[in-house]
Amino acid sequence: MSDLSSPSASPNGSLPEFVNWPSFPFEGQLRTKRLEPPVDVEPPREGEDPATCAACTAPDEAYIWVSDRWRVRAMDRPSGLPCVLILESRSHLDIGDLPNLLAAELGVMTVRVERAIRSLDGVERVHINRWGDGAAHLHLWFLARPTGQLQLRGSFLSLWDDILEPISDEQWRENLALVAAWLAEFGGRPLAEPPRIVWTAPSRFGEAITEAEEPAVEVAQTSNGSAPAPQEEPAVVES
Repeated sequence: MSDLSSPSASPNGSLPEFVNWPSFPFEGQLRTKRLEPPVDVEPPREGEDPATCAACTAPDEAYIWVSDRWRVRAMDRPSGLPCVLILESRSHLDIGDLPNLLAAELGVMTVRVERAIRSLDGVERVHINRWGDGAAHLHLWFLARPTGQLQLRGSFLSLWDDILEPISDEQWRENLALVAAWLAEFGGRPLAEPPRIVWTAPSRFGEAITEAEEPAVEVAQTSNGSAPAPQEEPAVVES
């Protein structure tokens, strides 16, 4: 009898071995998509023209940290992982177009962003990805893998990020502010702010306590029913 929880191939073909990995996020009956024939000319990527590039036209306020040559941004809402960030160059370049200075800085910035995210509580590893098929402007992805979540190890972490329940907005904002502050220790400007503390101020200060609100004071009585005399405070002897 077959295990219905394990992925199984449809009649049209076998499945690759990775569907049986613990990190693979799906189970049950699966089938492989038919591979479409190659096109003669690939369509342009998003933002090939700097005038229409979303990264070039975005203000600094859309990022959590900025410097003269690099910017780091987050998604517009929390997702399933503790932190997901994107490192972008200010210049409209792809990774193969970087001059030597920016190419060297890219290595340094990659290490800094990784360390900043890994400094967060509950983060064990940081996955770094670059695809480049969607947007033309250089951008590297950083995904935080939570400590102890062994099923999230490996190449399917980006899928799990969309599957898992999003973290709280407060935790998300706190993580972004901590990463921005960490990066700012080496220069640049942090723009992410921690979550605001929600509290309610009293309507008036120094309000008199009404009789109904006054706490009842229990007075101990002596054996004859009268209240005991107050004790005198011990005298302070000056040396």
